[in-house]
Amino acid sequence: MRRAAPDPEIEARRRGEVPAETDPRIEALVHDIIGKVADKWTLLILEALEEHGTLRFTQLGRAVGRISQKMLTQTVRQMERDGLVRRTVHPVIPPHVDYALTPLGKSLGAAFCGVWLWAETHHAEIERARQAFADAGRSEVAPASAETGGS
Repeated sequence: MRRAAPDPEIEARRRGEVPAETDPRIEALVHDIIGKVADKWTLLILEALEEHGTLRFTQLGRAVGRISQKMLTQTVRQMERDGLVRRTVHPVIPPHVDYALTPLGKSLGAAFCGVWLWAETHHAEIERARQAFADAGRSEVAPASAETGGS
């Protein structure tokens, strides 16, 4: 994902004090949004639109890669419903439909850019941890009865 400029308002709030109580409406919204955007298709569509700008449906599908037409339709509709994507229908024959990120969608892309930067910063540590885990798994080959406590 292309690096985006951080949102100054969010950065200012991030540096501020953590509130003593969480608004249950905000907590519910965060859980809802994470559930929707944390799937790979939403993030890949977000990335494709951020990198390529406005795309037609078929172009978007190609940019995302290996996504079914049904899943692409469902995902862009959900993103449109949440205000992340703008769908523009041009009254021509055959119909021409464009998809573009809204300012809200762009700001979400900037937020996920932080995850990208985190991964970029810590990728070597993650690879070492994965290798250590794999190595430990190979050396811990134990009989099934010992693990389950069975005889």
